[in-house]
Order: sequence, then C-alpha cells, then structure tokens
Amino acid sequence: MDIHADKQPPIISGSYAEGRLARAFVTALTHADPATRARAEGRADGWRRVLSGMADGTLRVGSRTPVSGLPAWVTLEVLHGGFATGTPRADGPLLPYEADAAREAGIPEEREALFAHCLTERGLAELWALLDSTRYEVTVPEEAALLTVAWLVRAGEPDAALELVREIRPFAATLRFTPRPSAAPAPDTDAVHRRTVGDAGATLAARGPNAAVETQREALRVWRPFENELLGHWLETAGPDHRVLDREPGTGWHARGVALLDRYRALAREHTLCGRHRDPKGNPGILRGALEETAAGRPLDARRLGLLRHAVTSMVRKRGLPGSERHTAVRSAQAAQAALPSHQDLAHLVAHRMSGLPQDTGAADVTALVAPVTEAEQRRSGLPAGTAVPPAIRRVVEGARSAPLHTLVELGVLPSAEVLAELVPQLVAAETAGAYRDAPLRALAAANYRAFRTRRSVLLLDLKRQVGPEELPWVRAVAAQRSSDAHVRDSAHTTLRRLAEVAVEGFPGTLLPNPLVRELAVLARRTDLDAPLVEELAADIFMGTFSPKFQAAAVVAGELLGGGSLYERYYGIDYAAVRALPDGRSGRGDARRKAPRDAPDFAALCLERAGASPFGGVAENGTVIEQAQILTTHNLATLVHRVGVAPAAGWAELARRCFATVCRLTGRAHHERRPLGTVKDAAYAWRQMLFHLSLCDEAEAAGVLAWTHTEAARHPAHVAARLAPALAGLRLVAEGGSFAADGTADEGRARRLTGWTTTGGHWLSGERTGRGRG
Repeated sequence: MDIHADKQPPIISGSYAEGRLARAFVTALTHADPATRARAEGRADGWRRVLSGMADGTLRVGSRTPVSGLPAWVTLEVLHGGFATGTPRADGPLLPYEADAAREAGIPEEREALFAHCLTERGLAELWALLDSTRYEVTVPEEAALLTVAWLVRAGEPDAALELVREIRPFAATLRFTPRPSAAPAPDTDAVHRRTVGDAGATLAARGPNAAVETQREALRVWRPFENELLGHWLETAGPDHRVLDREPGTGWHARGVALLDRYRALAREHTLCGRHRDPKGNPGILRGALEETAAGRPLDARRLGLLRHAVTSMVRKRGLPGSERHTAVRSAQAAQAALPSHQDLAHLVAHRMSGLPQDTGAADVTALVAPVTEAEQRRSGLPAGTAVPPAIRRVVEGARSAPLHTLVELGVLPSAEVLAELVPQLVAAETAGAYRDAPLRALAAANYRAFRTRRSVLLLDLKRQVGPEELPWVRAVAAQRSSDAHVRDSAHTTLRRLAEVAVEGFPGTLLPNPLVRELAVLARRTDLDAPLVEELAADIFMGTFSPKFQAAAVVAGELLGGGSLYERYYGIDYAAVRALPDGRSGRGDARRKAPRDAPDFAALCLERAGASPFGGVAENGTVIEQAQILTTHNLATLVHRVGVAPAAGWAELARRCFATVCRLTGRAHHERRPLGTVKDAAYAWRQMLFHLSLCDEAEAAGVLAWTHTEAARHPAHVAARLAPALAGLRLVAEGGSFAADGTADEGRARRLTGWTTTGGHWLSGERTGRGRG
C-alpha cells in the first residue's frame, strides 16, 4: 500500500483509528459469540495503543520504521489498514517452550539469559541438533536468528556469526530469537495443505450441536408423535366422515384427555427447542386448545368447534388417518430421520479418526477419514454402521488434504484466488530455499520464509517499499551461501510458470490478489526474466502516481496486444503511444542514472484516460487506477508474454469462464443494496475475458462471442437485459466499430464496460448514472 507523500491521505489521521476503535469496542460489548467479543477486545486494545503512540510520537505512520527505537526488520503487530501498534510480535512473556529450555539449562527464566546460553558450547550443540533434525517451527522470523548463528559457527563463518549477534543482541532481553521445538520434522514441500490435520481435527472435536438440526430432530422425535396422539384422541369422537364431536366419546375419554394435557406440559418443560406446538393458530395448537376447554368442563362454542373440525380434516387429508398405511409410512420416515446420528456425533467420530495421524501436516489421502461408519465404530460409539459422513464435515476434512496446488483447485478445496494465495508461500519458500547448497540451511531458509510471509504490511508513504526477507539480518548473514547458477534460475522460472498457470486457469475471472502477485514477483526476481508484476492499489490511499514497474508492465502489454487486438480496440488504447512514453522504468538506460521513483508520464496518461482531476476523491482515484489496470492488463500480459503461461484449457475456455463469472456477478448485484463492489468485480472479469479473447484465433473468438448471447439468455431476464449494452459494445468493436469518447455508441445502446464510476450509480446495476462513465 505504497502512496505518495506530497499529500497525506485521510486514512493516516487519528479519526480513522478512532473509528476502528469504536467499531471494535461496540463488537466487544454487543456480539453474541464470546470468542468474537474476545478478539474484538484485543483489537480495541491495539487501536488504543495506536492512538497513544500517534499522540506521543513513538509511532510514525507511513514510515518503514514506524516504531521508535526498533529497526525495520522487527516483525510488528499490525492492525487493519497497515497501522503498527508499537508491539513486536516476538515480544511478550516467555512462552512455555522458552521457560522449559531455561529450566533444563539451569538458567534464569529470562530471554536475555536464554540468548546467552544459546551462544555457549552446550547451547550451540542443542541448536545444531535442531538444525539437523529439522524438528522445529519458526512462527515469526526472529525465531530463526539463533539457528542461523549456530549454522554459521558450524560452517566456519565466525565473523558473520559475530556480526549477526552484535546486530540482534540489543533486543535479546525482549525479542524471542529461539525456535520452537516440534515433534515432527519439516513438512514435504511438494504438496501443500490449507490446514493441518490437527487443526481440522480440533475444529471437528469442538463441533457442538446444530440448533436447526436439533430443533428438527426434537420436532420429529417428540412433537410429531404427540400430535398423532392428540389427533387420534379427537378422532374417537368422529363420525364416519371424520367430523369430530359427532358422537359421544367412549368411557375414559375425558380422563385420557387430561392425561394428554399433563404429558404435554411435561414435554414442553423438557423439550424447549421447538415453538410451533405453542402456536394457538396452528393445527396442533387448535386441537390442544379445544382439549383444554373440554377438560375444564366448558362446551366449545361454534367458532372453536369449526376451527377444531377444520384442523382435524386438514391433518387427516395431509397425512392420512393414524394407523393407515399412508400415515404409517410418513411417520416411519420421520422417525428414521430423527434417529439419524447428529452431525456433532459424526464430527467427533471423524475427529477420533484424525487423531491417529501426524497432527502438524496435511493428509495425503482423506478417503478413509470420510468413509461411512464401520461396524467396529458402531460397537464403540453406538452410531449405526453405514452412516455416511455429511458434506459439512467432509469439507472440514478436505481442508486438510495435502496435494499439489492444481489438484486442490480442481477438487474445490481452494475456492478463491485469495485462498490460493495463502498457500503459495509454502511452495515459494521451498523454491527460494533451494538456492542454498546445505540441506539444514535450506530447511531453515524455508521455515524463515514461511514465517516472514505471515508478516503484515505496514502503511507506507512516498512509494516506499515494504521490508523484504532479504533485509533480515540473519538472511543477509547467509546471503553468500546462495547459488545463482542456471539450474536455480530455471527452477524458479518453472515454479513461477506453474503457479501462474494454476492461478490464471483456476480463477480466470478474478484479479490476481496482491499476496499472490508478491510471491510471483519473488520468483520472477530469481530468474533472468524482465517480468514486471504490479499490485492492485487502494483508491482511498492513492496519491496520483505509479511506480515505474506499472509503465514497464504496460509496455509488455503493448508488445503482446498492440497492433489492433480486440483488447486494444475495445479500450481505445494506443500502445504505440505507451511505448513512446519517456522511460521511467527502474534499471533501464544509463546505469549511472539514479533509478526513478515514479512514472509521471504514465500517471498523466491514466489521469487523461479516466478524465479525472489530480487528487480527486476515492471514486476518481478508482477510475485512474482502473485505467492503469487496463493498460497493464493487471499482470496477465506479463505472465503470458514474459513468463510463458499457456493454460491447458485454452484461451477460449478461459474467456467462457470469465463471462460466466460476469453473469453470476451481474445477477448478484441485482439483489444487493450497495452493488458497486460487485459491479467492479464483474467489470474486472469482463476485462479478463477480453484479454483471453484477444489471444484466441479468429474462429475461436467468433465462437465465444456467439456463445455469450446464449449464455446470457440462460440466466434470469434481468441479467441478460443489464448485459445487453455491454454485449452490444463488444459486438460493435469485434465488427470493426468503436466507442465515442464517453464510452458509448449507437445512441447509448452499446457501452464500454468498466467498473468505477464517479456518478454514484452504475448502469450495470440498474441505477441511474447520469452523464458519468460506467
């Protein structure tokens, strides 16, 4: 979230932090869930520390070193929006494993004493044993520091070890520099998992009763049988046509009625989930109310008698007479359903299955974990053998499946590009660590990288760059051990292309999320590729300028799409003019010239194309950012033209998937009170469809264009109607036409679809848009 410092955005003012504090405070007071209240209390405490630090000057919002006295490499606690609270994540009381280590070493339970112990002969030997076994965890990067010192000492690099110790020693009393021992060695890096077996098992073990399911179970097991008895009691007074009170009831009828009412009160006290039986207007309530009257010795008036007869007739008509074949079949089916094991019991059974597996990694095969209940399990748990594990429980288990990334996407374990981005660091960590020749150092580097990627970005001003893993002192200390030979570069390129293809093919209608772009950029820097990758910028902190890589990415897009592609013509781009912009890309031209900080000519072009004013509001900023995304294709051109991405499904299939996403999002926007966010996502999917179409041959593109109208007609009428101007505009450009300056044609019947608007409404959502661009 890098921004320009010429004008400070409102987000860094105290009012933003005060607003977040107020929201957290309200949640902590009012939310029904205790865990949610506790998390909100923690956030509120964090925002109070932010406000206090801003007030006394110990926090500098927008700086790479936002906390006074702490270097940039310290991992900070960071809240929403990139605000550091002033507390390092490796700070705080000693953790149990630290206290255990201190007691075992016979030293005071203090971090500084533990730090000193690790530099003794015995301490180094303990660290060497951890390095060789890889039975340790690094949850924050600082926990890798002393392991690196130990590796350097053993590798014959005492000077580098001493320099590292000197740099981190000032923080030895407060920061946690020792790793956490682990029962299992480092996980296999060929496969990834969304959650560990232990996490999934704990989730299932904590599963409580489902209120809706248990309410239904109570209704079927308790109240439906009671209703049968109530109905049968009244039918004792019925004539041949089931007209109740047409004849005198038999001996003991009144006494049995009183007993029924007594049992009802006992049931109502014991079984409190259902409320339908209390409704005096429902059929069971009418039957019970009439029985209360007769039990009290009061005759039924004409109105109540009519209601009673209607209720009895309706119940008989719906399910048949009690004891009849139809009625028995219905009640038997309901009883069978009520007897099914609860989701809670099945979840606990599956958790028991998972308890026998290694807990700190994923499960390569989950088939046995979600198999029906076995006979042995029936004898132990009482659950009926053959009972299937319900989908809700299967999904939790699938989250622990360990498999190649593309397999998890195909199975639906990764539902979005954002979830995909959470797992990619596991693979990039292994690829990054592969440049080290020594096996223990590779494992340590991978663990450190994974921990670093849990570090949250801080809010920065003036296009400053976030701290990278190479800036950590313990990473710098072993930098000379990295290999940069062709094999390492080729391996990074292969991994980059493979990950990019999974993302582009798996989620073709979605922007690549920033965390994923960041990981792909790390791999790109390991290769010889000139592959500029750009992040999605936030409109509320955008200050009207772009870094040089945006212009570089636009040039790459022009190399691929220039010369009259459908994409270039649809968006009215002159890629020749983009290539002619003064070169503002970092690392180009005279090597002695200082690398430029921004790309003002590219920013001016985006501003002109958006028709926006400099330093406008959030909506105007959004239109400028969107133009940058259009010019650069938001990384798609770079991944195809420089990285070599070529999805197996083909570009035409990806275009179809994008349009299906457009239709789905357009339908969702129809039902939303504030649809502009969904409209923007639809416009982004539309843009990516155009990119994919532009890479199709002429016949493929024509086939997709014809299919879009069929696909739109398959959705509700309002979807097709709202997309009609966009489809007309696409057909117009495909046939050689063009839009006017305002993005319309054919007297407004054809429109260019973009996401941001400055008019408060968007034509795709059915809102009045006035004169503005949409």
